[in-house]
Amino acid sequence: MIPTLPTTRHELGLLYRARPAMAGLLLAGAAAQRRPGTGSPVRRVPGIGWVTADPVVARTVLRDHRSFTILGEGGVGNLWAQILGDWVLDLFDGAGHHDLRSRTRELFTETVSRDLVSAAWDDRVAAAADELRSGGTLDVAHLSRVLVGRMVISLLGIPRPDGYGGSWPDDEGALRIFETGERLASVALGTAGSTILTPAQVATAQGIVAELNAGIPDGWRNAPPDTLLGRCRELGLGLTETSGLASLLMVAGTETAASAMGRITALLVDTGEQHRMLAALRGCAGAAVPVPASGPAGGDDRTPRLLNPGEADPVENVVREGLRVTSPASVIGRGVAADVEVGGARLRAGERIMLLVWSANAAAGPFRADRPYLRESRQLWFGAGRHLCLGAALARAEIGALLRMLWEEDRPLRIVRRRAARGVLIPAWSELIVSRT
Repeated sequence: MIPTLPTTRHELGLLYRARPAMAGLLLAGAAAQRRPGTGSPVRRVPGIGWVTADPVVARTVLRDHRSFTILGEGGVGNLWAQILGDWVLDLFDGAGHHDLRSRTRELFTETVSRDLVSAAWDDRVAAAADELRSGGTLDVAHLSRVLVGRMVISLLGIPRPDGYGGSWPDDEGALRIFETGERLASVALGTAGSTILTPAQVATAQGIVAELNAGIPDGWRNAPPDTLLGRCRELGLGLTETSGLASLLMVAGTETAASAMGRITALLVDTGEQHRMLAALRGCAGAAVPVPASGPAGGDDRTPRLLNPGEADPVENVVREGLRVTSPASVIGRGVAADVEVGGARLRAGERIMLLVWSANAAAGPFRADRPYLRESRQLWFGAGRHLCLGAALARAEIGALLRMLWEEDRPLRIVRRRAARGVLIPAWSELIVSRT
């Protein structure tokens, strides 16, 4: 009997080409999840530490702020403290973090996020729609990087570079900013075994942060209240806190968002689920439209189902399901702050645990556009507890805006050509060219 794959072969190829060793670990975690009752869901892996692919255990770890910390060995806060300074220790996990989260609660509401996307993207998305409408092709991977770069420029108030000849921001400028964010994120490559950076890595990262944050002092002082920097100022965030948030946005919201946009687009085409989404969109208007049965082999129920009144918008459902299957931030690390028992394993203070988020989320089955909300997964791809991704609503709005444009004419897409990115922190398509059928 051929085992059911947790996702498409194209997605598995992306994982492998990004980081082969990590792909092997994620697939092993996914396989363990499909074999329940085989011992503790928390295991020790040489060279990495404790590892789990269980969604319930992962959420337990993320919500237990006494026993686990983002600041210890294995946590992303440990990386940032080396780059930004010791003030991170309080802002990321101390009393200052609670205060920061309380004051920034309104930064990325659903409404604010949609407005941010509209302001930064409307003209460029309209131009891309014209390309498809005219019968041309569109490189979704390239467009995703451009759009994310434009968002960063808009959010951080990044000024036109001295001597820059084009309009601001144009595609070239947006790509420059995106690539700068990529360089910053790449500092984390090779930290699966340890989050302690070398002096050279710290110096490189500090230089990139200074480059990206060059316009923040002026923007923080003078930006209008309807901009992110202006809202930070109005909420009482100091320049240091605002700069720290900006750096976080650059790492957490660049490669992950662009990766998700391209990968979800490909999943919709590769699995045939674009037909189900289009049918559901028509069904919102009361039309029952047959959906072709297609997708990866396996026991998943492929019966077409229209949404019931009051259910989520079909595109929003695809965004949620796509984030579950792709989980761009495929692992989350935490340091063990105090001796604790979790998942039947005894962890000691000073150790580390790696949460295989991709593996935990993949266990629910292959991509399906109308999959109902999964309580056990919730939105684990955004984390959990007090470190739940601050920009989650913005990420959903970004992905949704792209998908609506791609399928706005109620016509399926086909993939003309694709190429996977190699040796990157976040699996992604470096090229994904589509056209309408």
